[in-house]
Amino acid sequence: MVASVFPAITLVALLVPILAPDNPLIPVTTSSGMSSFVAPGHHGFLLGSDLIGRDVFSRVLYGIRTSWFSAIGVIASGMIIGGAVGLVAGASGGLVDSILMRITDAFLALPGPVIAICVVAAMGPSLFHTLVAVAVVWWPFYARIVRGEIRALAGRTHVDAARLAGVSRFRLATRHLLPGAVPAIVVTASLDVANLLITMAGLSFLGLGAPEPAPELGAMAAQGMQFLLTDWWVAVMPGMAIFALALLSNIAGDGVRKLWGRS
Repeated sequence: MVASVFPAITLVALLVPILAPDNPLIPVTTSSGMSSFVAPGHHGFLLGSDLIGRDVFSRVLYGIRTSWFSAIGVIASGMIIGGAVGLVAGASGGLVDSILMRITDAFLALPGPVIAICVVAAMGPSLFHTLVAVAVVWWPFYARIVRGEIRALAGRTHVDAARLAGVSRFRLATRHLLPGAVPAIVVTASLDVANLLITMAGLSFLGLGAPEPAPELGAMAAQGMQFLLTDWWVAVMPGMAIFALALLSNIAGDGVRKLWGRS
């Protein structure tokens, strides 16, 4: 049941255009004509409105959608690239293994936020550019994990039997070694979602995501900090959304770990 949190959040993210009561980019006009800094629960604003009268609830929903799919995209790229590198390194061994792992170590040494800052500085502020920068330093974790699992599986009896039967290297790697590493990849990815959500929110908070007026949770929290003592909801609501997403992801990831650990 706990593991079902992931598909539930994904479903909510897909339905955001239906669930959001207002356009997150356009100020909402109220009967009184005043729509900026409306407190939560007043004039139809569930979570209040921001400086120019945009519905905070709608912007938070779209921010959750952006953060969630950004995290899933980076993790998917990490699983594909890192999984391929780890599989080749673990299945080949020897010189190929050494070269690929030294390259992986070099990428592991790169600080993600600094790389993101450099990429955005060179290519301009964009969510896509930030995702590319984070993905560059995220795949090595998966490469290390997959390589370790493959090396552990390489000495198993069924793998030796496949070698003696004359199975090709490609078939040996994809049919006899890779399936054994899938549980470790799935558990790592499920536990990684919360870390990536917080990382992306932090980069967005620093202004490294999509430029205004795009609804991003970190950027929304940063923009509302100047009003924290007077109109607190502008900054607090996106922050609470980040906290809730990270907490739910951690709980769901722990559930996936226990589920795969029993299987």
